[in-house]
Amino acid sequence: MKILSVNTSSNVASVAITDDEKLICEITVNTKKTHSQTIMPMIDSALKQSELEISDIDLIASANGPGSFTGLRIGVSAVKGLAHAAKIPVVGVSILEAMAYNLPFCEYVISPIMDARRQQVYNAVYEWKNEELSEIKEPRALSVDELIEELLTSDKRVVFLGDGVDVHKAYIKEKMGDKAVFAPVSAKEQRASGLAVAAKKLYDEGKAISCYELSPIYLRKPQAERELEEKVKNKC
Repeated sequence: MKILSVNTSSNVASVAITDDEKLICEITVNTKKTHSQTIMPMIDSALKQSELEISDIDLIASANGPGSFTGLRIGVSAVKGLAHAAKIPVVGVSILEAMAYNLPFCEYVISPIMDARRQQVYNAVYEWKNEELSEIKEPRALSVDELIEELLTSDKRVVFLGDGVDVHKAYIKEKMGDKAVFAPVSAKEQRASGLAVAAKKLYDEGKAISCYELSPIYLRKPQAERELEEKVKNKC
């Protein structure tokens, strides 16, 4: 089964093509260019380098959240357009779960964190049990202090990864000490190949959907909407 995976949930844009257990191609870019500029050329390049046409793809996976509101819309829209034109099923995958696959069979608790601003992070918590990835805490938005307090109750050390590490690493180290470790650069960022692993699992569970059913999962309201609500509240 050939899977095209697309991630635009953060500053990192990533595209991968896998064929069952084989990674054919993966392209990851972490620059200031917008995903509207990069993602379609990246998909086109991945297909060309893999010597494939979109019609050769059996399933398209999209990171559907959490993350950047604009980024998610761009990626989901690109996937919906491709899937509609080629009549290919899709799956929406939590980018947090995909990130956990960067650390296969890790003995630590895995805590992906994505910067949600205002001292908050998007987070889920995972552990490997009997060679299977297990979700301990489902995706949510919470404060860094709440997350640290929760993780300190575990007997295990915790490995952090994701763009939230760049923002909160020093504070986490101060509060958690040696109990916190941080993934190396090779495993820290969002990667489309992790999406492919999660997508194949969802497909095998019969959870593939049509492109019309795919939509982003934000976890929080957009910043503009939150700011408007605050202004209205302050006027009351």
